[in-house]
Amino acid sequence: MAVIGKIRSWGPVLATVIGLALFAFIAEEMFRSCEATNNEKRQQVGEVLGKKVSVQDFQAMVDEYQEVIKMTQGRESLSDDELNQLKDQIWQEVVNTTILEKEANELGLTVTDAELQNILKAGTNPMLAQTPFINQQTGRFDVTQLTKFLDEYKKMQSQPQQQQVAEQYKKIYDYWKFIEKQLRQQTLMMKYQSLLGHCLLSNPVSAKMAFDDNNIESNITLAAIPYTSIKDNEVKIADSDLKAKYDEMKEMFKQTVESRDIKYVDFQVLPSKTDRAVLNKTMSEAKLKLESGMTPSEVVRKARSQVAYTGIAATKRAFPADVAAKLDSMAVGQTSAVFETSYDNTLNVIKLIAKVEQPDSIEFRMIQVGDETAEAAKRADSVYTALKGNADFEALAKKYGQTGQKTWMTSAMYESAQTLDADTKAYIAALNNTAVGEVVKLSLSQANMVLQVTNRKAMTTKYDVAIIKHTIDFSKETYNQAYNKFSQFVSENKTLEGLEKNAQKFGFKVMERQDMVNSEHYVAGVRSTREAMKWVFDAKPGDVSPLYECGNNDHMMVIALTKIHRVGYRSLDDVKDMVRQEVIRDKKFEVAAAKLNGVKSIAAAKQKGAVISNVDQITFSAPAFVQSTGASEPALSGAVSAVKQGQMCQAPVKGNGGAYIFQVTKRSLQAGAKFDVKQQMAMLQQMAMRAAGRYMQELNQKAEVVDNRYLFF
Repeated sequence: MAVIGKIRSWGPVLATVIGLALFAFIAEEMFRSCEATNNEKRQQVGEVLGKKVSVQDFQAMVDEYQEVIKMTQGRESLSDDELNQLKDQIWQEVVNTTILEKEANELGLTVTDAELQNILKAGTNPMLAQTPFINQQTGRFDVTQLTKFLDEYKKMQSQPQQQQVAEQYKKIYDYWKFIEKQLRQQTLMMKYQSLLGHCLLSNPVSAKMAFDDNNIESNITLAAIPYTSIKDNEVKIADSDLKAKYDEMKEMFKQTVESRDIKYVDFQVLPSKTDRAVLNKTMSEAKLKLESGMTPSEVVRKARSQVAYTGIAATKRAFPADVAAKLDSMAVGQTSAVFETSYDNTLNVIKLIAKVEQPDSIEFRMIQVGDETAEAAKRADSVYTALKGNADFEALAKKYGQTGQKTWMTSAMYESAQTLDADTKAYIAALNNTAVGEVVKLSLSQANMVLQVTNRKAMTTKYDVAIIKHTIDFSKETYNQAYNKFSQFVSENKTLEGLEKNAQKFGFKVMERQDMVNSEHYVAGVRSTREAMKWVFDAKPGDVSPLYECGNNDHMMVIALTKIHRVGYRSLDDVKDMVRQEVIRDKKFEVAAAKLNGVKSIAAAKQKGAVISNVDQITFSAPAFVQSTGASEPALSGAVSAVKQGQMCQAPVKGNGGAYIFQVTKRSLQAGAKFDVKQQMAMLQQMAMRAAGRYMQELNQKAEVVDNRYLFF
């Protein structure tokens, strides 16, 4: 019994232990759940209508678009700015497509395979003209070529031995699937837009009204009291006036995306005088070497020029703009003085080695005869001799398992190359220097071939130029000195007040940026500031960031977050200056209107201090411009249309730049204007379609779009 009593006495302790254990178990599960949710969020670039967009899916779309651009434009890569524009375009497409699909599903709108086939058969969609399936005779898309390609691609899937060809077919196939997807999305969008547009109807009555609004002109005699004639201190503004005006204008201040205000110091590291002197010495030495006749390729290589020397003459378009601008004023063999180009921040020296007239486009055909062996060289000699004796080129080519097909080579295919090996140089030189109909034999390091030039077009001037171009950059020592100085400034000033108080002492300037949104790619326009962007949208007002090294490794930045503007309506304090100006204008109108009230003639208005002028050719469809107030006045145009010829307006009109009364002196139809009811109704229908096209702006605002791309890109 004593033992049982003792156990009972431990009851509260055991209950506490069991409770803590249960709590720990539940807390652990909650922690795991929260961690899983956070991990999921860290993999999302955004959300549209509750649909999450993963970083993997978004990156796949970016990669797809990049491949399309590379294929269609012959590009190897995209610049950072081009890539950012592409990501913006793709994100907007993701948002629009997600919204459209939801709307279309609710309405039962689809694009069927049969509809797509009809689009392909018609072949008129502009997107189809960007595909490889163009009939060379008609210049139009040919669906039979597409069908043939798809059949060949399907067969090639079962022929792995043709791997190289299959890879090229795969690229074209992927491109076609991209076009097909775009066609479906475009067609669905057009269906939805057409449906909306046809909800906005026109009729003969509205057509006649629209015609009159556009073509009936009024001439008026205008009496104006400009707001500028009334001093600001003549009007009294109370807080209640500001609040009432704010409530009236509130919808103008609705914010659909969170934004933030920052103050920041951006310090760019620049080359010192010593850095410039060292580079000047390098460039001067390179100039002397070029003048002395040293091998250009060696001089350019040892000087570490940004522009390689290939030894092949090229057109002006192949050279930097600053170099191309000097070529025609230089003599062959001349070396320029060292010159600076400000737009790309470089020092330059150039030597014009040769100036020749060569074709920009060359048509040729060739037969490759074996490898580099002596036996292959003998066979190439026999082919060359036979062709010189007027043998049939294509017949000889077939003998060696080739077609002998004619091919075009243009200057653009090789002149932008950074390096060219000896074989390529010999190949290009042979084509450029061979006359039409001539045959030439080439013995290259790994092949023997016979070439025949069949056509040459667009003779143009080409230049063989050695270029030494160097960015005027700072040294490591200069950067270290700048870093130490900026680091000291940041470490000694951990508050915004400190930054603003001491920036000038260090030689820096605090700048301000308002309403920054997370869809921007850079902080304050400085490259490589993604980490700083993350900080801005994770900080609290009053926080000061760490030091960020950014730009092209030539900027340092520190940021202070000053304010967060949440989604919703901006507060009166945020927009008080704008509201105040509107209230001042209202008050000035009251003063001006009081002078004009009861005035029955233009002469009487003049006695009240009004400025008198004539304004002609006013229509309802366009705002009148009043010279005396310097303002565009849509309200005046509307008021004029409601007053008959010869009559005065009944009350002062409130304008953007003043208060007005007027008399209509003439009203007439514009010269040459003629009402055509069908034409006018068609125009109104087109306007309705354009208005319907703006539906996406409204749907975007209701789609609860979350854009977190700044966390990843």
